[in-house]
Parts: sequence; structure tokens; C-alpha cells
Amino acid sequence: MSANTSERRALMLREMGLTPQWRAREASGATMPSPVPPMIAVPVVVPDAPEGVDGVSPLPSGDSERRAAIMQMDWPQLKACVADCTQCGLHARRNKTVFGVGDENADWLFVGEGPGADEDAQGEPFVGQAGKLLDAMLAAIQLKRGANVYIANMVKCRPPGNRNPEVGEARACEPFLHRQIDLIQPKLIIALGKVAATYLLAREASVASLRNKIHRYRGIPLIVTYHPAYLLRSLQEKARAWEDLCFAVDTLQGLKNTGGETI
Repeated sequence: MSANTSERRALMLREMGLTPQWRAREASGATMPSPVPPMIAVPVVVPDAPEGVDGVSPLPSGDSERRAAIMQMDWPQLKACVADCTQCGLHARRNKTVFGVGDENADWLFVGEGPGADEDAQGEPFVGQAGKLLDAMLAAIQLKRGANVYIANMVKCRPPGNRNPEVGEARACEPFLHRQIDLIQPKLIIALGKVAATYLLAREASVASLRNKIHRYRGIPLIVTYHPAYLLRSLQEKARAWEDLCFAVDTLQGLKNTGGETI
């Protein structure tokens, strides 16, 4: 390993708060995880869509017109539509809708499950302690919020008590996320946590089983990693999250090298 690579890895670990854990492993004789293998060996997993095609869930009668209208909106129209939305019961208790934030032409799109209390108060995703950790994760791979990065959630209103979004709530917001994706045209989507991953991929599975693979959502490569809030409770998983970030960096570089095609 070159000196420059070693310095980069050390910086990434410090940014994510992993340095003490790596030192402890080195002292016990454990081996630091190897860099992510080249793109050539990466498996591609394409989930079966539930009666829909390419990440589009089937909608009840009457909703197709709403979806079609949303899919024609520009950014100002879409933001206004989200702000005024009363499509599901979540709107009744919200303080602010949480549309999303960042570079509207970003290569990277991070998708979580839904806003928490801090996000509901401020109207921006990932602004509490989990948001600080997400910012550290971005810094570890030399990214930052708003610069080639867009951050959004499956649902735009806070579920009460921070419970998981219900299927009907997620489906009500689904056209908003689809339109955000179409407008951004990201090269890579990062699903943060089990709830977002299992909904986007239309399959029930653990994060551990979904990691280290390239999935697809609406034709775009998607990688699964742990939600920052989970990492705050399970510090031992930070090392795996760092591996996921390295995998994502290598994946995006591979996509650029092959003109957007995974191999």
C-alpha cells in the first residue's frame, strides 16, 4: 500500500470516528479490512418488482393521474406540491415537510426512510445527531452535503413517534421520490438502513445480506448501508459502514470508467 493511500485511509477513519477501534484491532493482531475488490468481481442483483416495472409500485385506481402529473413537474412545482400535500395521514401532525436538500445535479443520492423530530422542526433531512454522523461519513470519502450530493427520504413528513413509515404512506410519497430521481439523474443511490432498502428493492432482507452488492432502482445502481441512527447505537458496525463507503466509491469510479455500465 502506498503512503498516499495509507494517509487517505487514516483520514477517512478519523472522519468517521473509527480510529480508536482500528487501533484496538491492530493491537490484538487482527487484520484491517482489505480495500473493496475491483468492479469486475461485483455481483449485480436486480430484484423482482411487485407487479410493477423498474421500481414503480402498482397504484390504486385514480392514483395514476396524480403520479402522471407529478412526473411532469419541475423543481419549483415539485417542492410546492410536497409542501401542500395531504395525500396521507402524516400531514396532520407535521411541522414542516422535509423535501430533500443538496446538489440538484448530483452524482450521489442518499435516501433514508423518513424525517425525525429535528428534521420535522427544521425542514431538512438528517440534521440531528444522525445527520452529523452522515456528514462525517461523507467527509470520509471527500464529499460534503450540497456538493455533488443530494439527500432525501422515502416519506416527506415525520411518522409519529419516529415509527417506520407504513406502506400506504411510502406509496403516497413514492412519486415525489421518483420525480426527484428523474430530475437529479444520479449515477449512484445509497439506501440508508433496512426500511429504505427493503422498500426500494421490494424485498424483505437484512442490511447485512444486502450489503456489498450492486442493486438497481429505476435503472440506477443502488448500494445498501446502515442508517446513521443505527450506527449511533451500534458503534461496532461503523467499520462495515466504512467498507460500504469504499465499495460505493469504487463502484462509482467503475461506472465512470465503463460509461455508466456495471460489469
